[in-house]
Amino acid sequence: MEERILGRTGRKVGAVGLGAWQLGADWGEVSEAEALSILNAAVDAGVTFIDTADVYGDGRSERVIGRLLRQRPEADLMVATKMGRRAPLDPSEHNLDNYRAWTDRSRENLGVERLDLVQLHCPPTPVYSSDAVYDALDTLVEEGRIAAYGVSVETCAEALTAIARPGVATVQIILNAFRCKPLEEVLPAAVRAGVGIIARVPLASGLLSGKYDATTEFAADDHRTYNRDGSAFDVGETFAGVDFATGVEAASRLEPLVPPKAALSQVALRWVLDQLGLSVVIPGARNPVQVWSNASAADLPRLSPGAHDEIRAVYDELIRPQVHDRW
Repeated sequence: MEERILGRTGRKVGAVGLGAWQLGADWGEVSEAEALSILNAAVDAGVTFIDTADVYGDGRSERVIGRLLRQRPEADLMVATKMGRRAPLDPSEHNLDNYRAWTDRSRENLGVERLDLVQLHCPPTPVYSSDAVYDALDTLVEEGRIAAYGVSVETCAEALTAIARPGVATVQIILNAFRCKPLEEVLPAAVRAGVGIIARVPLASGLLSGKYDATTEFAADDHRTYNRDGSAFDVGETFAGVDFATGVEAASRLEPLVPPKAALSQVALRWVLDQLGLSVVIPGARNPVQVWSNASAADLPRLSPGAHDEIRAVYDELIRPQVHDRW
């Protein structure tokens, strides 16, 4: 798989990684055996970057990834985790004592002495501007608890605030064909600063798989059911904030762009990979077949300028009015 440098971490990672939110069973039940089959398929497909968080299954995702690290040491995986969402969403929670406790728990869950990359997990907006926060993160690096740190953000403004900090190695942001705003300022700023960009929700919670229609229903314990109104967390994390029916229509309009023997999901991932400044894209997967399909997106040639124009036209007509100015 094509490799790219992940910002200020200096490490090379495969351009297509794996998002491990679903391994915490927050998208419906996933057994540990199923989770390990997904992870092993990712390694076999050339994935070298896995993104998780301490809150996914309250540590379950981290623990199963820890099993993989012990079973597949030859894979030389880079594991990024996130912290801060197990505590109240209060800026006062972001202090050195809590950071030490949270990273110690993640180190234990993953079975490692030092975490490769720790990201603040969409904290309250004032946290991104706090000198004390970055001082604490620098201390974690000095103490050897973490190798590098970054941020996961909801808004472009938060991303730009973090990029301006010299110690921030990466920014994780929602970026897909239905969330184009980061292309305007965030990715150019990241390129100038040498900050890595991790693109999450690249398939808009599956809308860009092209597999759904207006009648599709999801399980009650799937956030695509219970968070459509943002009652559990930021609504932008579910379908990228797009109304489901509108997203289905927009995805259907993109189907003619899919080449023979490819899938819309692969075209959508290729669109992300084509963006200047993108380091790694982290689609999730519910089974090994999806893992291989996602990883194969890196083998597609760059989309033509005409295809990019068609995708932007659909965005401008159907999606932009709903999401562009919200995040």
